[in-house]
Amino acid sequence: MLRQATQNLITALYPRLSHEDELQGESNSISNQKRILEAYAKQNGFTNLRWYTDDGYSGANFQRPGFQAMLADIEAGKVGTVIVKDMSRLGRNYLQVGFYTEMLFPQKGVRFIAVNDNVDSANGGMDNDFTPLRNLFNEWLVRDTSKKIKAVKKAKGMSGKPVTSKPVYGYLMDKDENYIVDEEAAPVVRQIYQLCLAGNGPTKIARMLTEQQIPTPGTLEYRRTGSTRRYHPGYECKWATNTVVHLLENREYTGCLVNFKTEKPSYKVKHSVENPIEKQAIFPNHHEPIIDTETWERVQELRKQRKRPNRYDDSLVCCSAPTAAMCCISSGIRTRTASRTVISAAATRSVPVTVRHTLSAPTF
Repeated sequence: MLRQATQNLITALYPRLSHEDELQGESNSISNQKRILEAYAKQNGFTNLRWYTDDGYSGANFQRPGFQAMLADIEAGKVGTVIVKDMSRLGRNYLQVGFYTEMLFPQKGVRFIAVNDNVDSANGGMDNDFTPLRNLFNEWLVRDTSKKIKAVKKAKGMSGKPVTSKPVYGYLMDKDENYIVDEEAAPVVRQIYQLCLAGNGPTKIARMLTEQQIPTPGTLEYRRTGSTRRYHPGYECKWATNTVVHLLENREYTGCLVNFKTEKPSYKVKHSVENPIEKQAIFPNHHEPIIDTETWERVQELRKQRKRPNRYDDSLVCCSAPTAAMCCISSGIRTRTASRTVISAAATRSVPVTVRHTLSAPTF
């Protein structure tokens, strides 16, 4: 019978279930994993059992609360053994799973057991030639699932259906995935556009909305659904400049549907990047507009005119030495190094001097 050498160390029992795993039935459910892990631990004499559970987290994502809590205890030297149902429960990234099972766990003196895969580091299980192949297969599975999900979203998005379940601020979505005007938020959107047409920038508009104590989009979502995704307690009516910019640039207020505005570069990456307009799918006359097209385009033109040019370009300013300092000032840059060099040059000779903006850090 296998027994843990050090009885006072934690035996970490780690069950994990992703939304994709739920589709495979009861065999991968959290309750079933717990039954398997608890039975194995008791039958083999493991004590001081502690659960670290992640329900609804993908195996490609290692920033899971339960997993991170287990890692913290491992780093602190509190864990003697980690037991999982199979290798895929630990994760579905070949390189990262290999790092934990072949480097971190041995370094920390942690025994690793994957019950259904017959892997036990105490018995040389990690040296099994099939273990790396299992990790590769587990990663391939999550990659294949990601491709299938993307294909389904692509087909749906290209058919003119929204690919998001959360429409832009100012609209609600009915059960048939149709956008309907939000009578509470739409007037705020119209006000923002009118303020912009009147010559106000996003920062000033955000300040005016805050002064009027208008709930932010995140606050409105929290009050309706309980979601804390964009809710900041204590700042219920504190509008951010970026929020105003996002609303002013959103084409969907003109009544068109815009799909694929962002995408994830890889299934291993959580953050999304913005797509250029040529990669977006735009469907005009999809829903009732809040802002007419002429007003929206006028706002875009005004915003382009208000954007300041880059102060730190690499353009050259050529002038004679006595006027070099004046050239620097007129071009919008003053540098201590440039001013000292100019004075010295003016006192000794009068020859053309080339001043590059990037010689030294500007002072303001």
